[in-house]
Amino acid sequence: MSVEIWTILLVGLSFIIYIYIGWQSRVKDTKDFFVAGQGIPSIANGAATAADWMSAASFISMAGLISFLGYDGSIYLMGWTGGYVLLALLLAPYLRKFGKYTVPDFVGDRYYSNVARLVAVIAAIFVSLTYVAGQMRGVGIVFSRFLQVDINTGVIIGMVIVGFFSVLGGMKGITWTQVAQYCVLIFAYLIPAIAIAWLLTGNFVPQLAFTFSDVADKLNKIQVDLGFSEYTQPFVNKSMLDVLFTTIALMVGTAGLPHIIVRFYTVPSVRAARYSAGWALLFIAILYTTAPALSMFARYNLIDSLHNHTLAEVQQLDWARKWEKTGLLAFDDKNKDGRLQLTPNKDTNEIKIDRDIIVLSTPEVAKLAPWVIALVAAGGLAAALSTASGLLLVISSSIAHDVYYRMIDSTASEKKRVFVGRVMVGFSLILAGYFGVNPPGFVSEVVAFAFGLAAASFFPVIVLGIFDKRTNSYGAIAGMLSGLIFTIIYIVSVKFAGVEPWFFGVSPEGIGTLGMLINLAVTLVVSRLTPPPPAEIQLLIENLRTPVVEE
Repeated sequence: MSVEIWTILLVGLSFIIYIYIGWQSRVKDTKDFFVAGQGIPSIANGAATAADWMSAASFISMAGLISFLGYDGSIYLMGWTGGYVLLALLLAPYLRKFGKYTVPDFVGDRYYSNVARLVAVIAAIFVSLTYVAGQMRGVGIVFSRFLQVDINTGVIIGMVIVGFFSVLGGMKGITWTQVAQYCVLIFAYLIPAIAIAWLLTGNFVPQLAFTFSDVADKLNKIQVDLGFSEYTQPFVNKSMLDVLFTTIALMVGTAGLPHIIVRFYTVPSVRAARYSAGWALLFIAILYTTAPALSMFARYNLIDSLHNHTLAEVQQLDWARKWEKTGLLAFDDKNKDGRLQLTPNKDTNEIKIDRDIIVLSTPEVAKLAPWVIALVAAGGLAAALSTASGLLLVISSSIAHDVYYRMIDSTASEKKRVFVGRVMVGFSLILAGYFGVNPPGFVSEVVAFAFGLAAASFFPVIVLGIFDKRTNSYGAIAGMLSGLIFTIIYIVSVKFAGVEPWFFGVSPEGIGTLGMLINLAVTLVVSRLTPPPPAEIQLLIENLRTPVVEE
């Protein structure tokens, strides 16, 4: 069977499973809708957290960025995995003990202020909308290549599927769907990586093939011959300062992501939150230790398949012809010598490769079986849809629970609150679809912006809210606003208005670190210059940090 038929079968089967789970998990009360009834087992919540966290950026785009950036691409590995460890050890158990549904709920109650709650809601929506833009782009890319439909149609299909199990099942439906999606995406990532490792090195363990084979040495030589820097040479594409700032932004941004934090509210206890964090880290590590190997193998195979071949030879390759139709792969024999050249100079480079196609095209380039290629497509969709659903619920709960119920109508019935939540999911879907059709960058770049916004807005107020009794509502509000506004202005001006990065060359992906430091400084200073929190809030924080003894 052809790749397209296999894709229809595997993607269709996975969608049927997701829809079935969504239908079986449909809910009627707010506790089920917003926090899955706080009854998800630790291992299942670990798998759901891993799927929620390993978005289209991790599955589709991260290996592509590492493939293009080489050593400097390790910022994504260090930042995202380090940030998860930070979240699991430093924040998750305390937030679970606090017992609220959402991050804005924590901010509003800890800082005894609806203004602080509203600022947190705005920050959560900004972060989630930026993040969901990357997921919708990933959905569109997969559909445009493997089902031969345009990106807009692909985004709409994805919206319908994710909307179904999000609207019906809320967090409960999303959680169990994400467990299934983790299984799909991890097998889809590992199978081609194992096969390609075996074909190139004779070692079927990608991590060992990456470490102990001579592929890195061969690729370094090829890169130098083509005019690039060595693949393993550090600080070529980014300065040392930018690498540091971007890594920190991704790390503390991970620890401040509202759609990940809310996952720790879905388990029965603080102890279960700790266990689920451990399971999630294990499930995440399986993919993240494989990514460097897949990145290197993919670049080696792409150069070997495309560079110095004639246009006619390249267009005879079925995969190249189909990716060219999507506009994400392009060829232009600029010097008319009859052969295509891959160079670091954009004026002479004749092969344009979008970074987001690296993982999706790798099984085809390596000539693996059609079902493996189709499985990768299903995995990419699972990664994108799992995260998109979690983000949509964050937007929904931020408005329905934190604004409507906590600030507008505190007497609203369970039925009415769930209804408002479902309406907000639908509204969020429309916005997500718009950003999927008009994405502001590569999947991982867009997601990196979201991490920067989370770092600049949430991380300081959450950490200080747990560990500093003296931090008050005035400081929290001033800190969140200053960090968020600064980071948004920097990202928009540099990325979209053509302004050169003015802070020592730090990229928009890394500026969230400075935003976080501004937030931290403003919060501490303003809190010390204004009255302390009420005595009951200080007592609440002391109790929050007191260990819980659970049988």
